[in-house]
Amino acid sequence: MEEEEFELAEDLEAILHLTPEVQLAIEQVFPSQDPLDRADFNVVEYINTLFPTEQSLANIDDIVNKIRLKIRRLDDNIRIVVRGQTNVGQDGRQALEEAQIAIQQLFGKIKDIKDKAEKSEQMVKEITRDIKQLDHAKRHLTTSITTLNHLHMLAGGVDSLEAMTRKRQYGEVANLLQGVVNVLEHFQKYMGIPQIRQLSERVKAAQSELGTQILADFEEAFPAQGSKRTGGPSNVLRDACLVANVLDPRIKQEIIKKFIRQHLSEYLVLFQENQDVAWLDKIDRRYAWIKRQLVDYEEKYGRMFPEEWCMTERITVEFCHITRVELAKVMRTRAKEIEVKLLLFAIQRTTNFEGLLAKRFTGLHLFLFESPLKPTNPFLEDESGEDLGGEKDDDLSKPKKPKAPDNPFHGIVSKCFEPHLYVYIESQDKNLGELIDRFVADFRAQGPPKAGTEEGGAVLPSCADLFVYYKKCMVQCSQLSTGEPMIALTTIFQKYLREYAWKILSGNLPKSNSNSVGLTITSLLKEKEGSETAKFTVDELCLICSILSTAEYCLATTQQLEEKLKEKVDKPLVERINLTGEMDTFSTVISNSIQLLVQDLDAACDPALTAMSKMPWQSVEHVGDQSPYVTSIIMHIKQNVPIIRDNLASTRKYFTQFCIKFTNSFIPKFINHLFRCKPISMVGAEQLLLDTHSLKTVLLDLPSIGSQVLRKAPASYTKIVVKGMTRAEMILKVVMAPHEPPVVFVDNYIKLLADGNPETFQKILDMKGLKRSEHSSMLELFRQRLPTPPSGADGGPSLSFSTPTPEQESSRIRRLEKLIKKRL
Repeated sequence: MEEEEFELAEDLEAILHLTPEVQLAIEQVFPSQDPLDRADFNVVEYINTLFPTEQSLANIDDIVNKIRLKIRRLDDNIRIVVRGQTNVGQDGRQALEEAQIAIQQLFGKIKDIKDKAEKSEQMVKEITRDIKQLDHAKRHLTTSITTLNHLHMLAGGVDSLEAMTRKRQYGEVANLLQGVVNVLEHFQKYMGIPQIRQLSERVKAAQSELGTQILADFEEAFPAQGSKRTGGPSNVLRDACLVANVLDPRIKQEIIKKFIRQHLSEYLVLFQENQDVAWLDKIDRRYAWIKRQLVDYEEKYGRMFPEEWCMTERITVEFCHITRVELAKVMRTRAKEIEVKLLLFAIQRTTNFEGLLAKRFTGLHLFLFESPLKPTNPFLEDESGEDLGGEKDDDLSKPKKPKAPDNPFHGIVSKCFEPHLYVYIESQDKNLGELIDRFVADFRAQGPPKAGTEEGGAVLPSCADLFVYYKKCMVQCSQLSTGEPMIALTTIFQKYLREYAWKILSGNLPKSNSNSVGLTITSLLKEKEGSETAKFTVDELCLICSILSTAEYCLATTQQLEEKLKEKVDKPLVERINLTGEMDTFSTVISNSIQLLVQDLDAACDPALTAMSKMPWQSVEHVGDQSPYVTSIIMHIKQNVPIIRDNLASTRKYFTQFCIKFTNSFIPKFINHLFRCKPISMVGAEQLLLDTHSLKTVLLDLPSIGSQVLRKAPASYTKIVVKGMTRAEMILKVVMAPHEPPVVFVDNYIKLLADGNPETFQKILDMKGLKRSEHSSMLELFRQRLPTPPSGADGGPSLSFSTPTPEQESSRIRRLEKLIKKRL
């Protein structure tokens, strides 16, 4: 029985296992504190709670009875619930039927409401139909009345317009015509009606008749025979101008054009091409004439034309066009008579006149009428809008070109002088040629700059004079034209920049006494045994430094000149401004000057190096102080370098270049002479090593030698000295090493020199004084011990030139020095 109950309990527990979500929902709906209702109910814990001690088992019967009573109550509740669910299905079906009946009744009521709404809408339409008809009738009646009124006004206006036109009552016509035109616009959709079309044609005919009649009145008042009326303007013509404002714009333009042509007819007669006053020397009379005419116009005709016509400005603009054409004709005919002073005089007077126009007028009527010279006018691009966009793009990379943007009249007359500016360019060519010749003569007369003076090593004064003159010419030419003449002037600048570089700078460089052609490193390495090379004097060194400083100034200023020319020239011509060739010329002068200084100091050291190679190094018995040849080299360095440094104080970078070039020339030559010292004993090698270290110290201090201000040498220079002189020290260390055993000697050579060239190894053997019979075996061993070059590397006989560990080598040299001092 107990087993069956246990199995039944397990089955119920398996069936009644609920998910956590369902259990949580049950706890929220039926909250309970009873442990039996908990999902994690534990029988053992519950019994232990009821009977915590053995003494509590005494009332076990009471507790069992309570639990059985609770079970019976639960069974009764379950039985009641189960019996209550017996009639649930039948009640549900009855409720569903009642709901369906209610829905049918609701649907019927909705249908009745819809039918009543449709009937109400129909009744509203019938009520409002008459109201809509009345509204349409009112709208049409209003439109008809308005149209009839407009028609009455149009018909009466046309009749009055025709009558007033015949009577030339232009004052009344001006106001009436505008009203008639406005009224006629309302009848554009009724042009299919014959009567309306007839009225429109009458208005057009009246406008045409008015235009013809007004033009005839002006023709009669201002005949085209070249003589003006003596009387002032009439009120009829003033009212006629008001009418012309309403008519076709071509009528207004025709009136303005005929009046201006008649007003300037006297100018064409007075300043004909064959008249004396037409020439450039009397150009002021042209501008004085137009000033008088403008004053006369203001007095006689100022009130006749409407103010918005700007007749004064239009007369002035037409005068400028005519003047430009006439001046161009005269200058083409008498081109041979144009002189520079006369041309500049005419241009100056013309630009002054254009500036006066810019102060007086706005420039809004420059191109009202077409002109045969319109494409050449400099303001065409500004109004087209394309040039404005170009200027915006140009502003991103360079400054605005000073083309007088505040003066719209700039060039309106002076443009005619541009084809003849070649006279000005030729004059500047001649003047610059004379200026260069004067510079050459002054240099020869005054001589080169002297050492110890302010001129020594400074920029030549002629250089500043040349560029000041260039600036003056550039500004003057940009005021005349920013087109092709600026390109021609740039060509002249290029020509005389090259001449200055050749005649003043390169032509005055001291001549080298070397028989070699060109100033190259190769030529400097070619020495002649036993020969003494004459050194440059201090004045000659100062002259070279002065020419170098001048060339640097010219190089920088030429670059600035190119930028300024590009700013002032027209945008399409910017690409034709290129002074790169001239800057390269000055760079060549700088390079040659530095090479001369290097060659001079290098040649001064040659005798000392030759003496070094001829000394008997095998017989040297002890290591002493530095050798006499080292003292001689240091003496020459201390003599030349401070002079060069002081004279190149303003161009420090070129002094650094001089130091680097001298080091690159001296160190290979020193190593070459080192190889000639053979044979060398151990003591001789130690002496040479001491001399090499002394030279290295001097070379490291070369940039600041003899200077009170100690300045650290550039890192690039220091690297070159350390790399080259360390190689010389490594050569001597290899010579000092014993050649037995041969394998150790060869490996030591490869490690220290890292040079795989057999010729270098042969020279080391000669310096050690080995016999020729030993050379072949040593060379063969050397070739065998050479490391295999990595794949992909260039197959060559030499390894890397750089020292593997220069820090270690320098420490070894310091230890060797200490050893030498101890022996001394």
